[in-house]
Amino acid sequence: MRVGFGYDIHPFREDGSGSLRLGGVEIEGAPQLQGHSDGDSLIHAVIDALLGAAGEGDIGQHFPPSDPATAGIDSRELLTRVGRLLSSRHIEVVNVDVTVIAERPRLATHIQAMREAVSGVLSLGVDRVNVKATTNERMGEIGDGRAIAAMAVALVEERVR
Repeated sequence: MRVGFGYDIHPFREDGSGSLRLGGVEIEGAPQLQGHSDGDSLIHAVIDALLGAAGEGDIGQHFPPSDPATAGIDSRELLTRVGRLLSSRHIEVVNVDVTVIAERPRLATHIQAMREAVSGVLSLGVDRVNVKATTNERMGEIGDGRAIAAMAVALVEERVR
């Protein structure tokens, strides 16, 4: 068994445009997050946790922001690629646990859809993906509603070849 931890933060687009995608779910009423891809901090944190558990570096090594091929890409595609990498190394994801830190928007009604989106991409039972949300108690840029952060932990197991 191996464990990995991931963290990601993205500010909201300053012009307030676009649509927020978080955990692979479109959330109306909130602007898009800034980022080279779609800025989905939840999925980015999961990617870093999985890569860390596999000893495969981090998201920036695999999908550098200088690569035009990943500009604006749906982060679910990046997660799919990481899942394939782990599978090729005979590494099975046991479970993923994520905490999203955001003042806005309220996420409670979207949590189940996020769990289903991440579990679907990784071909896991939804019971093996947990998503929680909390606030930053109005402190800092997250607390001011200018950014969203996510932390993730992943447990993986190497399968016998």
